[in-house]
Amino acid sequence: MASSEYDYDFFVIGGGSGGVRAARRAAALGLRVGITEEYRYGGTCVIRGCVPKKIMVYASRFSEEFEDASSFGWSVGETRFDWSALIAAKDKEIARLESIYRANLEKAGAEVLEGRAVLEGANRVRLLAQDRVVTAERILLAVGGRADAFATMPGAEHCITSNEAFHLEALPQDIAILGGGYIAVEFANIFHGLGSKVTLVMRGDKLLKGFEEDLRTELQEQMIAKGITVRTSDTFTAVTMAENGRMAVALQSGEQLIVDQAMLAVGRKPNTIDLGCDQAGVELDDKGAIRIDDYSRTTASGVFAIGDCTDRLQLTPVAIHEAMCLIDTEFMNRPTKPDLDFVPTAVFSQPELGTVGLTEAEAIKRFGDIDVFRARFKPLKHTVTGREERTLMKLVVAADGGRVVGAHVLGGDAGELAQILGICVKAELTKDAFDRTMAVHPTAAEELVTLYEPSYRIRGGQRVEG
Repeated sequence: MASSEYDYDFFVIGGGSGGVRAARRAAALGLRVGITEEYRYGGTCVIRGCVPKKIMVYASRFSEEFEDASSFGWSVGETRFDWSALIAAKDKEIARLESIYRANLEKAGAEVLEGRAVLEGANRVRLLAQDRVVTAERILLAVGGRADAFATMPGAEHCITSNEAFHLEALPQDIAILGGGYIAVEFANIFHGLGSKVTLVMRGDKLLKGFEEDLRTELQEQMIAKGITVRTSDTFTAVTMAENGRMAVALQSGEQLIVDQAMLAVGRKPNTIDLGCDQAGVELDDKGAIRIDDYSRTTASGVFAIGDCTDRLQLTPVAIHEAMCLIDTEFMNRPTKPDLDFVPTAVFSQPELGTVGLTEAEAIKRFGDIDVFRARFKPLKHTVTGREERTLMKLVVAADGGRVVGAHVLGGDAGELAQILGICVKAELTKDAFDRTMAVHPTAAEELVTLYEPSYRIRGGQRVEG
């Protein structure tokens, strides 16, 4: 399984969730494992992604909670938000998690290194900080991705990305955000909830391309109703510094926004620039992502890649799953392909969006005839608060056999629901299984098991009501 002609049996470049999991599992098998990280262990998710973002999401929800309290008999009194206190709390938690990542690697027996590393061949890695080369029988590239800085736009250097959003010295009074994907949507809601005036600018006519159409429409309408300005079919054309440290954002429509901050949330790119892939024979696609086969093997023998530097799903649990499959395949004689069918996910917008499986449009393409079960309602809480926020739930069912192939929720705790619904859809449960499940009352989720008749059917490409 291992060869003594190399310094390491397995060397990992990148200390994010996928790289750390692979290194830990390999080290636990008794292999000589090295891992290096050029920034901080934990990667995008822990350091500048999922975890700090969710902490900020929690913080941003309190403004509405304080407003709603009086509807339930509470007198909250004057409230004040302290940005620096939030950032300090966030930083403390990130430091705690990073130390756990390091400790777990060391306990497993991996050699934990720091600094950037690049390929110098299929079995050679140069550690730049130490100016030395190490060899390894197998090398894993788990270098993740980075925010697209939109460098072709004049004045892009004045803008922040999601990276800098976690470290601003002060909460912006107003902010313009470019993008219509989940990062743009989440930060628009975060900054709005914390008290900033938010303008979201996107090239398309609707946010969250690729998600279920009904939920996209509903969420956009609810964000606008909350006070977020949404400008569709528009984009930034230039950003210049204005008076008093503010910024002037020129839009394609001809308008100009004067704001404290301009944020670019226009996607992410794989971290493969100057990685030495050409030196090792590792091919990249036209997006700069590492080409891999079903077993995470690159075009170079002995070099593998997982996570956001590939063109698979850019989700932390996916990277971890890929890592586990790789170890099973390479070191445990159990060839295992990552299973990426019906992966649940969530957008931590306000309200949240949780989803798993096929959208209605995707299901029509795959199955032809489908049944759609849909519920839109005001949750019990807001019958008291008076807020016009609505919950929307949708089940997409293959007409032949009744299998639930898509489940989509917009509303409170939709992310939590998506995890449970993910089990149901992955297990190929039928709509009959939902119907036979007793409801938990009073909950919003009970709607998922009380949708007895389809809202409409698709037959032969035509919509049939009821």
